[in-house]
Amino acid sequence: MKNKRERFIRLASYRTNEILKRLKILGNCANRSAYEYYEEDIEKIFSSIEKKVREIKAKFHYPKKIEEFKL
Repeated sequence: MKNKRERFIRLASYRTNEILKRLKILGNCANRSAYEYYEEDIEKIFSSIEKKVREIKAKFHYPKKIEEFKL
């Protein structure tokens, strides 16, 4: 069991840090002197990111075993 926990910590930490780096890079697109964008573009980007975050977060909270119906 400890091995699974260690693997989770290692992979989750690495993958989370990679996502945070990518978000920082995405933030570079906010430079109006280098890029032109509209408010609709920003809404599309962040609604898509937020939707995916909600989906992935639900995977962590969704019950793993569906209980069988019994009378």
